[in-house]
Amino acid sequence: MENIDLTPVETEQAGCEKIVTTEEEIEGFMIVKAIVRSAVDVKRVAIRDNQSYCGVLLDDNNRKPICRLHFNRSQKYLGIFDVEKNETRIPINSVDDIYSYSEKLIDTVNSYL
Repeated sequence: MENIDLTPVETEQAGCEKIVTTEEEIEGFMIVKAIVRSAVDVKRVAIRDNQSYCGVLLDDNNRKPICRLHFNRSQKYLGIFDVEKNETRIPINSVDDIYSYSEKLIDTVNSYL
């Protein structure tokens, strides 16, 4: 099992404010990985944080989004994608609510295979 550092990560992108990947975003990422592992090797699932959301991608390719974690506000949202890659934001109360959307997440991954 690989060791993963769960401390918040700060990154700086060309002239942007610092981006902090929170423990909650990392936890959400780990949940998504656990869900989609039945469809794809988890080594292909990547996290890429931005200022407004945290993206979970297949093959670290922004053209293959699995979902987006919008956790930077008081109301958290899970962004789910359809086959045309249109995002639907679903309000969630906790990261554990991501499990309720397992089938949709797996369908999204399968659409890229």
